[in-house]
Amino acid sequence: MKKKNSDPQILSSVKNALRILKSFSTFEPTQKVSDLAEELGLAKSTVSRLLSTLASEGFVIKDEGTRDYRLGLSVLTLGGIVTNNLEIHNEAAPVLNRLVNDTGETAHLSILDELDTIYIHKEECHHPVRILTHIGRRNPSYCTGSGKVLLAFNDDDILERVIEKGLVSYTENTITDPNKLRREMELIRKQGYSISTEELTVGTRSVAAPIRDYTGRVVSSISVVGPIQRMKNGKIPGITNKVVNAAKDASERLGYDERYFRKFSKV
Repeated sequence: MKKKNSDPQILSSVKNALRILKSFSTFEPTQKVSDLAEELGLAKSTVSRLLSTLASEGFVIKDEGTRDYRLGLSVLTLGGIVTNNLEIHNEAAPVLNRLVNDTGETAHLSILDELDTIYIHKEECHHPVRILTHIGRRNPSYCTGSGKVLLAFNDDDILERVIEKGLVSYTENTITDPNKLRREMELIRKQGYSISTEELTVGTRSVAAPIRDYTGRVVSSISVVGPIQRMKNGKIPGITNKVVNAAKDASERLGYDERYFRKFSKV
């Protein structure tokens, strides 16, 4: 009989390696051993050993000049496999494409990951001036159109965890008052969509609506984002209508039947 490995160090090493990978972001594409050690509360020797292991498998790459690390192609390969096998990604892709053509602005598909929002698919607009966004980018959920939709239609305890973590102000329009944010969630649930104007980045506006699966659960959000100069107040009602309809289309592709849920919600 093969002896079961009970060494907890193996699991902690895997966990710490994953924590290192998750520390990379759009805002911090490179990392130093010393910074990672301080951020994660690990010894420099431990971080260095784990990075060397990750580098040997292509998950990180070391710049021999600066000694900094960045993510490697192995992460991209795994990300592509996950994305291609996500049902929501496959079903929503043509919807996003049509939404870009209808609105003239960049469209995103987003999900909630822990307390943040992540773009998992993007269809770029054709304007020469575009809002810089990235697939895989992690944004605070309480100050983006897509994030607010996902918070509003999720469990209340997630919103409370976001509030408890702290509502950081990114612009003068960022909602930092917990009660105001709770009222915003109630409004979004009532109207079925979210609008974010310069809450995370100055000069940008986004409109988002929820995507539901066959159980009626909100699993993603669809949004368009663009500069305020193009997404002017007078255009927002028309854009909102197109985003909401696109979200309904994507939901139906996932098996959601609005008539069925309306019927039984009245019983």
